[in-house]
Amino acid sequence: MKILVAGLSGLLFGLGLILAGMSNPGKVIGFLDPGGAWDPSLALVMLGAIAVSAIGLGLAGRRRVSWTGQPVHLPPRRPLQNRLWRGGMLFGAGWGLVGLCPGPDLVLIGTGHTGAMLFGLAMLAGFQLHDRPWRRPSRATLHD
Repeated sequence: MKILVAGLSGLLFGLGLILAGMSNPGKVIGFLDPGGAWDPSLALVMLGAIAVSAIGLGLAGRRRVSWTGQPVHLPPRRPLQNRLWRGGMLFGAGWGLVGLCPGPDLVLIGTGHTGAMLFGLAMLAGFQLHDRPWRRPSRATLHD
């Protein structure tokens, strides 16, 4: 049941991205270019997503068990950290340059889009390089 719900959720999410135009890099770049041919329609998509998420989180916070019988674990509230701001700015810069982010990229990879496949490979390389230049050895490594 858990895998079925996850698969249906992913399918619904992908269809939503396609219908909203989020898997069209040109439309996304148009939204991110207020000085040019600005397309504000994605702002409505984002506001709708925020509203649905807020309702879902509110309902999930009242439950101990999900619809699939799994325990509900919500992250604790914490103040925003500089690392999150920097990561968000880097993510936004990449989104603005290419017009893709991970979800829409996976949708386009499913269609055989060559540029999306290249973006996906670059994204995987970024995952592998994450924090490597700044990674510190663990205490266990220092004492061995």
